[in-house]
Amino acid sequence: MARRRESAPPFGQDFHPPMFEALSGKLTGVFDKLRRRGALTDADVAEALREVRVALLEADVALPVVRDLVAKVRDAAIGQAIIRGVNPAQQVVKLVHDQLVAALGGGLDDDGKRGISLEAAAPVAILMVGLQGSGKTTTSGKIALRLRNRDKKKVLLASLDVHRPAAQLQLETLAQQAGVTSLPIIAGQSPLQIAQRAMDLARRELFDVVLLDTAGRLAIDDALMAEVAAVKAATNPHETLLVVDAMTGQDAVQTATAFQEKVGVTGIVMTRIDGDARGGAALSMRAVTGAPIKLLGAGEKLDALEDFHPDRIAGRILGMGDIVSLVERASETIDQQEAEKLAAKMQKGQFDLADYANQLKQINKMGSLQGILGMLPGMGQMKKQLEGANLDQSMLKRQAAIISSMTPKERKTPEILKASRKKRIAAGSGTTVQEVNKLLKNFDDMSAMMKRMSKLGQKGLMRGGLNALLPGSGGGRRPF
Repeated sequence: MARRRESAPPFGQDFHPPMFEALSGKLTGVFDKLRRRGALTDADVAEALREVRVALLEADVALPVVRDLVAKVRDAAIGQAIIRGVNPAQQVVKLVHDQLVAALGGGLDDDGKRGISLEAAAPVAILMVGLQGSGKTTTSGKIALRLRNRDKKKVLLASLDVHRPAAQLQLETLAQQAGVTSLPIIAGQSPLQIAQRAMDLARRELFDVVLLDTAGRLAIDDALMAEVAAVKAATNPHETLLVVDAMTGQDAVQTATAFQEKVGVTGIVMTRIDGDARGGAALSMRAVTGAPIKLLGAGEKLDALEDFHPDRIAGRILGMGDIVSLVERASETIDQQEAEKLAAKMQKGQFDLADYANQLKQINKMGSLQGILGMLPGMGQMKKQLEGANLDQSMLKRQAAIISSMTPKERKTPEILKASRKKRIAAGSGTTVQEVNKLLKNFDDMSAMMKRMSKLGQKGLMRGGLNALLPGSGGGRRPF
């Protein structure tokens, strides 16, 4: 059996949340101008910070947060050695990065942990609160799946929503999909009675975690807050997680502020980060409410949930990439034994179309190609250039379909693919002969690089660098 990390599958969305793309593009432009100037004056930095301020405000970041961030960067930069230092523009970027991290919530939580805390006597109660339509019930299912798969916990889901039709049935369905237990529905019980019954069942049947999904409202009102407060007092939850919709912008911040003041929350889950939001809510949330963002959700799939890392998000916003998250995602999805076999074949210069198809499958598991590019440093501008190049999952699927339409012999020895075979393969895969030819050209280029790697060996590759792998390089001579 292949060794594979036991965890929820990747959520298949872009790693670089779309809600930050506009802000990232503007800030990248500001710092590109700084880099072109070389040595910086106080006026250069002041002008750049004015542009940073405008970009943050346009991204819907709360004004007090923008003022504080820009003031701290200015105090650290203006009139100090940074202006005359080595690579001063990059030092300014670093200052902005550090302040973005602080605004997003800093590094680890106060207890040195990330994400949901389970450090309490079982059964650990987690209270889910938020407005109607924020994605609270779906998020409860996502957290249940994560706790079962990643933390190996026995989870009980309980719906306290007696106001919305079929809310309890919805959570019951999500529990089945997540492979966890849902509290049996008893008509006519109040939210408080349901919560108490859930905790009693959890104690009797030795559940590790109880997720209590409270009712939402279209707007904050006294009845909603009183209901949530009563449940919280009765169950004494270790975590009270507020679910907010990133698409609502500053309304999400106001919702979080109201819940923090009237009920008290230990953390925030932001949903719909894959939507066309500007990102200001995320940058404002910690500073305005004092509550950390703990999780991010994208889409309806139960595996569409990830930990919130302020330092990584700041790196994405500034176009620095996020190699750590990319490596983590790869370790969750890539079959280790298959990867080792492929590496051995590459070292020998052996690589056929079946191997190529396996690589396509592994990449497909990691999420969208645009998202993967977003994790690589300096790829922000290139992503825009590649948007029209049809660089998407459908391309991977078409290439995989082409290979699957070949015979084992054709995959092993693609040089036998002449016109008649290409027509048959195109017809069988629902593609065109031109697409078959393009796939073969890509494969030939990759095979040639593998052979050059094999011929050079590790020492030769270290001497020649990447230039040694380019066509016409002569195995280590620079082609330029």
